[in-house]
Amino acid sequence: MVDSYRTEEEQVAALREWWRENRNTTIVTVVLALGVGFGWQGWQNYGDEQAESAASVYLDLLDAAHAAAPLDETQAATARHLAATLKTDYRRSIYAQFAALQLARLAVNGDDLETAEQELRWVLSQDPRDDVRRVTQLRLARVMAARGEAEQALEVLALDAGAYRAAYAEARGDIHLQLAQREQALAAYREAAEDNESNGVGNSEALNLKLQSLQMLEPRAMSALPRGER
Repeated sequence: MVDSYRTEEEQVAALREWWRENRNTTIVTVVLALGVGFGWQGWQNYGDEQAESAASVYLDLLDAAHAAAPLDETQAATARHLAATLKTDYRRSIYAQFAALQLARLAVNGDDLETAEQELRWVLSQDPRDDVRRVTQLRLARVMAARGEAEQALEVLALDAGAYRAAYAEARGDIHLQLAQREQALAAYREAAEDNESNGVGNSEALNLKLQSLQMLEPRAMSALPRGER
């Protein structure tokens, strides 16, 4: 239920290299965006130097959090310390929210789902931008489902998904499958595949396998299953 965290690892090396090459431009972009969104006076109070410092700490956090797999305790402790620094000293920056997402990922990898849920809920409490909010909701739903809170997770996935409709639909399918609700799972997977197609995005191998396995059961085979297993 939490595999979405692991698939990101394939992009981490490229992300770190891109960040090093583009960090100054990225900082300027964030400065301008926040200046428009929150008012220039408010942004001046925060300060360009703090923005650059927060970005630097976050880069160090990425290096520590993704140094090697699996992380040793020293690396994990360093990552947690840097994330805590961002959340405390740069609470108003978007990097604090990114730091909490990293803490949640580390907690999931350590099978500490309670801490992961706390970190994800903290991000949502910061009134994040729409894209950050939607990603956080998706991860929160998967963590909740893994904790046995499947029905509550489905409620989270009923919220506005924006550009993440396919990912939300696939997550709903996984949760319905967890609840042995195969018809609902198949419908959700088909919704994800249709959204991918409409956006010119191919399905992941995992989604195709889920669709194939459930389609083999329909329509007659699925109707023959006990009601609770459909």
